[in-house]
Amino acid sequence: MLPTLFHIGPVAVRSYGTLLMLGFVAGILLARREAKRLGLSAELAIDLGLWVLVGGLLGARALFVALKWSDFAARPVQALYLWQEGGLSYHGGLLGGVAAGLLLARRCRISFWSLADMAAPSIALSYGITRFGCFLNGCCYGAPTTLPWGVRFPLFLDSRITTEPSHPTQIYAALGSFVILALLMKARPRLPARGQLFLLYLALYSALRAAVEVLRKGYTAQVFLDGLTQAQVASAAILVGAIFGFIHLGRGGRNQPRPA
Repeated sequence: MLPTLFHIGPVAVRSYGTLLMLGFVAGILLARREAKRLGLSAELAIDLGLWVLVGGLLGARALFVALKWSDFAARPVQALYLWQEGGLSYHGGLLGGVAAGLLLARRCRISFWSLADMAAPSIALSYGITRFGCFLNGCCYGAPTTLPWGVRFPLFLDSRITTEPSHPTQIYAALGSFVILALLMKARPRLPARGQLFLLYLALYSALRAAVEVLRKGYTAQVFLDGLTQAQVASAAILVGAIFGFIHLGRGGRNQPRPA
């Protein structure tokens, strides 16, 4: 594993943070292209990216701390030290990003669903790139495996003690997200209503995350409810909501013109 890429003086440049920012930049570039297709300005894509970055990081950190509050109860100030402590929750980031998008849509007096559809492919791309950061960081791995691509991960950050050869579930998630990206790009001209592309992303991501959690459960994801992890419970709720929302928007958007 390579949790630290290099040092600039006393400052360590971490793999996860670097891949997170690379994913963000790649997402912005793709969103600019999607904005043009949807008849929106490229500047709006940049604004949305910045709003989502801030809202997403706040939401991701807040939910991570809430779920692991017992680790922070005696030192709550440490919850603010993201650069030292690490730890983000994707579902929290998704919630924070949606909240930021809603605020921006209201401020710019534009449809939230248009912003969401613009962002959907970028989210899939950014997530896939960031998961490679998880792999280099040595976190979020899965159960032991005898498959030839099993990887030994450090039990703790920078530890020389490693796991048995284990499923590189970070890579599974990254590749799955790139498949989702391809499906979104293929489906977008066929969806009659604004918002359906974003909801399709939520449904596909939730199915992918629930599947990957099967391999992570008991290792880097703990059982939460009736044999399910926290992410599986959240994914199930989002999947159901996304399906109902997709159908509802489709019924109301059959006569809408499709973007080119």
